[in-house]
Amino acid sequence: MVTLTGHSLTIEQVKQILWKQERVEASPEAMAKVAESRRAVEEIVASEKVVYGITTGFGKFSDVLIAQEDVETLQLNLIRSHACGIGEPFPEDVSRLMLIFRANALLKGLSGVRPVVVERLLDLVNHRIHPVVPQQGSLGASGDLAPLSHLVLVLLGEGEAFYQGEKMSGGDALKKTGLEPLTLTAKEGLALINGTQAMTAQGVINYLHAEQLGYAADGIAALTMEGLRGITDAFEEEIHIARGYKEQTEVAKRIRAYLENSQLTTRQGELRVQDAYSLRCIPQVHGASWQVLGYVKEKLEIEMNAATDNPLIFDGGKKVISGGNFHGQPIAFAMDFLKIAAAEWANISERRIERMVNPQLNDLPPFLSSNPGLESGAMIMQYAAAALVSENKTLAHPASVDSIPSSANQEDHVSMGTIGSRHCAQIIANTRRVLATEWICAMQAADFRGVERLAPRTKKIYELGRTSCASIMADRVFHYDMERTTELIENLCYNDTFLGLQKNTLMEA
Repeated sequence: MVTLTGHSLTIEQVKQILWKQERVEASPEAMAKVAESRRAVEEIVASEKVVYGITTGFGKFSDVLIAQEDVETLQLNLIRSHACGIGEPFPEDVSRLMLIFRANALLKGLSGVRPVVVERLLDLVNHRIHPVVPQQGSLGASGDLAPLSHLVLVLLGEGEAFYQGEKMSGGDALKKTGLEPLTLTAKEGLALINGTQAMTAQGVINYLHAEQLGYAADGIAALTMEGLRGITDAFEEEIHIARGYKEQTEVAKRIRAYLENSQLTTRQGELRVQDAYSLRCIPQVHGASWQVLGYVKEKLEIEMNAATDNPLIFDGGKKVISGGNFHGQPIAFAMDFLKIAAAEWANISERRIERMVNPQLNDLPPFLSSNPGLESGAMIMQYAAAALVSENKTLAHPASVDSIPSSANQEDHVSMGTIGSRHCAQIIANTRRVLATEWICAMQAADFRGVERLAPRTKKIYELGRTSCASIMADRVFHYDMERTTELIENLCYNDTFLGLQKNTLMEA
């Protein structure tokens, strides 16, 4: 069981919730704070004070006062009118994290909702009811208004949800699990949708998959080193300590450990004096991407535990402050940074693919073909990888440098963080396919060099890869090999097979 406090949720706990099906609960102390802030809201409504979002309209309508008898209607209208998301829905894991992160933010006790609202969010999580949330339509400031409104619709018995593999109405999903729809009261609709939970939820999923891609990139690159008879001197510890980047030093350590006892790698001067940058600079390039992951993880863990709605209630209601914590700029920057890091894994991987298939750059059969000329071998695999790399360059353009005014220019600067987060997911998917292609080519190069000469650890990577892609004895429809190998890399995110090998390598090195 993972206990939410509003302050202490971590990426490691998220892994437990997503992949180990841990249930989620709210801490009693945090729920007491929720109840306290709720009493402050009820006092504001009873005394008819003018407070944004509680007794007024929203956005440009902040100067419109709302009568006490219309407070519930105001909240319902808010959710329905703001549910303007478009496009394909977010994956269920993203929807699940949106519920968890929204509940965790409310548990800080600064939002003024009733405890039952938090309870119902966690009910959806524990019953595995995942609202259908369209991916497009958020500007990433005033929060993820459209996506979160679709999330809230299910609490009201409206909208749509995924339940037990089936898409159904939100009302039906609640009925199947014995849950009652909520009726929102003062401030609750605003508190539920004023936040960055869509971009943050997708961002956390991005991080988890990028982390696994990083390990995969290091291992696959080590196998490529053997296929190209790479020079190991460039990975010696002294050179990386001399520069001082921890992540670069760690990548070099991993590569050395993978290649230990290889009969295929070479030393300076044996075949050549220096390798091309795509081999020699693996620690520097991969290490820089690992640096980005550290930055992104830090920002995501802050945002997962942040109060991001508006207004916020302090000192038992003595201070109700309108601010801008809903602005997604920190996560927008983080996602744009992660886009670049993931794109670079693909960029350098594609160059290593080129070095394996180009007969002018190696002594392997042209395009790794068993019958060059009659058969094209991996020729068009490299084309496909190059196309994905080029597409990544377009997607890597920072979403956060854009802005557009909304709500009659009241909301005149926005983050576009959700767009950045979505584009990051696409770059990661593209990069996974490029790495899968490198894996296929590296295995084929190993076949030509002699699999028995591989290092013990890279041989395990070879054997794992061969479970999805058989040796290429003749031309075939390689699309299926590429898709199966891509799926293998993606599935490694959910278990310890590849990562487990990596941890053991680090411990033994």
